Amino acid sequence: MRLLLLEDDALLGEGLRDYLLGDGHVVDWCRSLDQARARQGEPFDALLVDWQLPDGSGLDWLRHRRRHGDTTPALMLTARDQLQHRIEGLDAGADDYLVKPFAPEELAARLRALGRRIAGGGAATRRFGDIEVDLNAKTVRCRGARVELTAREWAVLEALVLRAGRIVPKSDLEKLVLGFDAELASNALEVHVSALRRKLGRELIETARGLGYRVAAP
Repeated sequence: MRLLLLEDDALLGEGLRDYLLGDGHVVDWCRSLDQARARQGEPFDALLVDWQLPDGSGLDWLRHRRRHGDTTPALMLTARDQLQHRIEGLDAGADDYLVKPFAPEELAARLRALGRRIAGGGAATRRFGDIEVDLNAKTVRCRGARVELTAREWAVLEALVLRAGRIVPKSDLEKLVLGFDAELASNALEVHVSALRRKLGRELIETARGLGYRVAAP
């Protein structure tokens, strides 16, 4: 998943970024609200939001996004552990609430749960005809046999599966796979889609000409 990590603590932010990168995610780490606002309009799978930031409240920032129609799943990361704080965070639009200090393994598990909800249900496995995609294990099987994918191929497939039934514009898919700062060769996305079709069959990923790519709802 492509994640926006909004955390001003340098040590914690770096540790979380490195852990999540190692877990296969794309992470855009912002240390202030100004940096997060610079990503306005960028596609993300989930937001990881610290409450108190040097230039304002992460909760107010999230509340503002919700009022303007942003439904990106959000997880609050905060030291505020009182019941009233949890209620306020959830009422402001957070989908989950994690109190510091926490183990990164728990954060990863909560992200997997968010991913299952994004994909439209509680189960980790999605089936598309003969194709079985396990979002937790990051594995793919075709007619029961495991299919090996590169990290980039998996990232493309995951982004499409999380949005199954919807057309994902090419520009959004590139950003979801690479993040805000990375650059992609002009035909790299087509190369990865072609490789996925070769390994999993051409029927799985549809091309909406002039619009983007889509996998049908499972």
